[in-house]
Amino acid sequence: MISVAVLGNGVVGSGVCELINKNNNNIKLSKILVKNLDKHKDDKNHSIITNKIEDVFDENIDIVIELIGGITPAYEYIKQSLRNKKHVITANKDLISRHGEELLEIAYENNVKLYFEASVGGGIPIVKNIKNYLVSNEIKSIKGILNGTTNFILTKMNKEKTSYSNALKTAQNLGFAEADPSSDINGYDSARKLSILSTIAYEKKVYWEDFKVEGIYNITETDIKKANELGGVIKLLGISNFKNDKVYASVRPVIVNKDSEFAKIDDEYNSIIVEGDSVGKLIFTGKGAGKLPTATAIYSDIIDCIQNKKDSFLFNYEKALIKNNSSEKCDWYIKINYKNSHKILAELTEHFKNIDLEINKKTSQILVVVKSEYEKYINEILDKLLKLEEVNTINSLMVLSA
Repeated sequence: MISVAVLGNGVVGSGVCELINKNNNNIKLSKILVKNLDKHKDDKNHSIITNKIEDVFDENIDIVIELIGGITPAYEYIKQSLRNKKHVITANKDLISRHGEELLEIAYENNVKLYFEASVGGGIPIVKNIKNYLVSNEIKSIKGILNGTTNFILTKMNKEKTSYSNALKTAQNLGFAEADPSSDINGYDSARKLSILSTIAYEKKVYWEDFKVEGIYNITETDIKKANELGGVIKLLGISNFKNDKVYASVRPVIVNKDSEFAKIDDEYNSIIVEGDSVGKLIFTGKGAGKLPTATAIYSDIIDCIQNKKDSFLFNYEKALIKNNSSEKCDWYIKINYKNSHKILAELTEHFKNIDLEINKKTSQILVVVKSEYEKYINEILDKLLKLEEVNTINSLMVLSA
């Protein structure tokens, strides 16, 4: 009988406990750690619930499942569990993106394993596939809708032609967004997930703080309409590729073609496209969050651990060289909020030879589509425009053809 402790009894934690009790796989749920005992007094697992981590460490536990989230105190609990020769399973993307290499090394030194499939993509088995199935491939690129909350909001804005604030409120009411959604809407959640996948795929440590991260809070109904006119929809994408020993990575809203794979991914679903040099493009799609999808990934890790599947590997401590600009040409949609348009128009026509312009005097906005240009040049010109007294704000979106 395998003894399991679950740290955290929230949405995912309770889902894991539910799956363990439901499936008869010689697994015994021995301890559940919570912060407030009173909140869980009616839980059917009440007899094994504790608010003391010492009760977990003192128990004869085989596998510790960390579902507290955040860095503190999860970081110390995982380190101690590994040093106590316990296998650890976690869904903690914050922790793995920041301390993954250290924790994997501690696991290796103590001849135990650290699993984290649920830290990226909820129920999508993406980590296992990159580590194991694609081991013979050199990974060329990763692109993905990595956050269900932002995808739900953008889907609402696109299909119901509603505002960002209304779409966010709906997401919160339905439980797809937290009361404080900042990690999701600012792009940080997606960035941490992209960091983990890129670190595994390219075998160099990719810190999400080093690459461009932009959220969706600036997306308006005007942008949604313009994206539709251009034959696309707006999605928050995590994008990385490895070329000439450098990693390009970013998380940002982009306009994707309405016939592309990502345009078909709606609501809380995630989709990740991984391209290998031998296998080509592989697409992984499924629910990226939620009680049972994430619990399913955790349970899969439990079974892998019990079956002693080969899973020992280490993150590379060597820091990846990050490129800040994409090396691929693409179209760009630019929205400029202006005080006076004349000088801005002169600058735009001087620097961009192939553009479409639309001026809305009622909203004091210039909408620009620049054809086939490099990101570095776009950024240089936009930085120059921002210095003009006539410009209030500028927002830009990549327009991807596929």
